[in-house]
Amino acid sequence: MIGRMSLAGPSMRRLVALVGGGCLAMTACVTQAAAQPQAASTPRPSIVKLDSGRIQGLNDGTVRTYSGIPFAQPPVGRLRWKDPVRVVPWQGVADATKPGRQCTQMAEGKLVGGEDCLFLDVTAPAKSSRKRLPVMVWLYGGGFLEGSGSMYNARRMADQGEVIVVTPNYRLGALGYLALPGLPGSGTFGLADQLEALRWVQRNAAAFGGDKDNVTLIGQSAGGESTCGLLTSPAARGLIDKAVMQSGTCTLNWPTGTYIPVPDMPPIAPYPSLKTSQDFSLAAAKQLGCAAGKELECLRAKPVAELMKVNKSFGNNLAYGTPLLPLEPAQALRAGKFLRVPVISGATKSESTGYVAGTAQAGFPVTAENYPTLMKNAFGEHADKVLKEYPLTDFSSPGLAWATVSSDRGWSCPTLEGDEAMAARTTVYAYEFADAKAPNIFGTPSEFPLGAQHASDLPYLFDLDGKPWDGLTPEQWRLAEQMIGYWTSFAHTGKPQAAGAPAWRAFTPSGQTVLSLKPASQGGIGPADVSGEHRCAFWRGLDG
Repeated sequence: MIGRMSLAGPSMRRLVALVGGGCLAMTACVTQAAAQPQAASTPRPSIVKLDSGRIQGLNDGTVRTYSGIPFAQPPVGRLRWKDPVRVVPWQGVADATKPGRQCTQMAEGKLVGGEDCLFLDVTAPAKSSRKRLPVMVWLYGGGFLEGSGSMYNARRMADQGEVIVVTPNYRLGALGYLALPGLPGSGTFGLADQLEALRWVQRNAAAFGGDKDNVTLIGQSAGGESTCGLLTSPAARGLIDKAVMQSGTCTLNWPTGTYIPVPDMPPIAPYPSLKTSQDFSLAAAKQLGCAAGKELECLRAKPVAELMKVNKSFGNNLAYGTPLLPLEPAQALRAGKFLRVPVISGATKSESTGYVAGTAQAGFPVTAENYPTLMKNAFGEHADKVLKEYPLTDFSSPGLAWATVSSDRGWSCPTLEGDEAMAARTTVYAYEFADAKAPNIFGTPSEFPLGAQHASDLPYLFDLDGKPWDGLTPEQWRLAEQMIGYWTSFAHTGKPQAAGAPAWRAFTPSGQTVLSLKPASQGGIGPADVSGEHRCAFWRGLDG
């Protein structure tokens, strides 16, 4: 049975209070000091006509930006916990120069955003020699609890790669993933928002110079899991032509304590069954004082602040056994029941280091004393085998040892498993982001090197919160250019290529070509033995 993150236990409450939901969900802490924005000419108005009306954005000579575009009606009142409804057309010219409201979430203990949040941003090159440009639709991460499209400034990607980048919001937490018996759309409202954004692209790509028949869906973490889930959704047919999954694929799963090493952390997987999600949602409704059989009416009458009391528990609550996700996505991948489109798929090399370091700061360090207990809780009768494979003597600290176990078992090897399943039926380009000196994106103090932790690849592709990342070295900026080159050429042609970078060969189940992405001083871009370095044969034998 898939576990949910419970706030009932004292250790979890303390962890949330000390670490903050944002750092655990890996998005709200991406507000580090940044470099001064690159100089651009004084922006001038840029008007386009959509199917719903005209909007005015900005053209700064490098890119055109259109912000805060509504793509669905506000999901408020009777539309709370309903699938998105197409936006009502407007008269005149709507302002599209400022980001729209982010969806309701908690950030550092404070309620931010609101329910009227179904907005998206569009970034396009100011000029292009091409008639129609590919469209890249970005789904942000955040544990299905946090984040927004406007956090990710795509000007470098749009300008360098000559692509149009669309960054939509989608409903989060309880408002995005509540599931009640008899409620249509249960467990997938956030996913339905993503689908509505893709339909909006079909109707409006041409207005920005985009090609509706060349759409790449790209997501990281929860956004990657959503992307992979959508590849298995019958509703996505005709909406996705290529896909990129960063640190988020259908096959991810974490045994007890490997997602976050705290005493009451259950096993985690991205997709619960509809029945599990319904049981969990009914328990949350009861916690808020709603009578049995009256849950929906009661919850719709609750103010948002009241819902936030149970919101944290809806992380990783995207339900399958539903019209949008008929099969558990990992099962669908293995059975070949997914869209046969070209895919880029990968993860960072040291996904779990930031989680383990952050948990230590919250008062739950991994020590030599509790390391065997963590092993026993996670792996049961196999704990001694794992201890022998990952002895403390091989690592500089117990925290690094557990982070390595968690990265290998919870992230790298399941990602490779997903690559194998997809590559049996479509073209897959596999990678591992491996910059050992990647920025400490969350500013987490650590007794061990964090390396390429979860989300540390994001500053290479986007200007987070609108600004280039301060502190990247020239060779890291060069890597960023190469990564954008790979990603955007893939959007153009289905084959990733970058100027001055090695050829990227497709992954096959037998050949398992994985491209390591790291700066020149660390060996540069080249092949990586992900299976060997992360001991996937060991884990396959243990789990099999």
